Amino acid sequence: MRPFTYERSTDAQAAVAAVSRGGAKFISGGTNLLDLMKLGIERPSHLVDISRLPLRDIEELPDGGLRIGAQAANSDVAADARVRTRYPVLSQALVSGASGQLRNKASTGGNLLQRTRCPYFYDTAADCNKRNPGTGCSAIGGFNRIHAILGAGDSCIATHPSDMAVAMTALDAGIELLDVDASVRRVAITDFYRLPGDTPDIETVLRTGEMITGVILPPPPPGRQLYRKVRDRASYEFALVSVAAVVATDQGTISAARVAFGGVAHKPWRSLDAEAVLAGRPATSATYRDAAEAALRDAVGQGDNDFKIELAKRTLCRTLAQAARSS
Repeated sequence: MRPFTYERSTDAQAAVAAVSRGGAKFISGGTNLLDLMKLGIERPSHLVDISRLPLRDIEELPDGGLRIGAQAANSDVAADARVRTRYPVLSQALVSGASGQLRNKASTGGNLLQRTRCPYFYDTAADCNKRNPGTGCSAIGGFNRIHAILGAGDSCIATHPSDMAVAMTALDAGIELLDVDASVRRVAITDFYRLPGDTPDIETVLRTGEMITGVILPPPPPGRQLYRKVRDRASYEFALVSVAAVVATDQGTISAARVAFGGVAHKPWRSLDAEAVLAGRPATSATYRDAAEAALRDAVGQGDNDFKIELAKRTLCRTLAQAARSS
């Protein structure tokens, strides 16, 4: 047991100031952080409990979008009538993301910041650049069935585990951040996560002490929204491949489309290449396959996960076909 101190914050600015000091971390639902602390992967000397901050509301915005507070529980977001009606891809992703008990506890901000479930990251005896920079990556050349096929490199092939973040990526969400100087900035979710490069231990663009206070959803895009998750079992499990798609059609032609993948990269993977192929094309299986080929053009398998390349293509085709039929 490693000793640490604890405080419960009721003021957002005070919480940010407390975490700006060395060795401190935020704790909200704790559904990931507590596991990491038990294994000795995360070793904070001080925890700042932000679970009681007044950031649970889901609010209407003047432009027709929504603001989801960072402390809103995943279960509350998934069940909200406005989310289910206007952003069904998000509700579907949340419901597929965890057990009911975890959804009741997990917060929106915490979900965005959960860490990879790579088994080598969790095994402190293994080499892992994400956990211990400069030691290597045991997943490369190891058992890498669940690992990345896009955006990876020689330093890390871990994947991001969030389902919610994949749906939010397809919805062009913005993440609202509070800094120690009381300034607020908004970062597009596509810019929030970093690819591994030479620093896989640095996963986001968060500055020291910065705290997520909310997520901004723009007005819902036209078309049918759909989330499909492929996993090893139907019950609570992380994705091998997931797809969030938004497809709008006009007399059999795709007028607009958005595509994001989960389970294939170090971050939720928005495929602008697939979207470019789909726009203005007939809603046919040939179009979907062309989009899938474009989306996975740069995919690289690591041996055990080679199957994920074709799986991702087929998952995208199936999702696009279903979404187009109903749009």
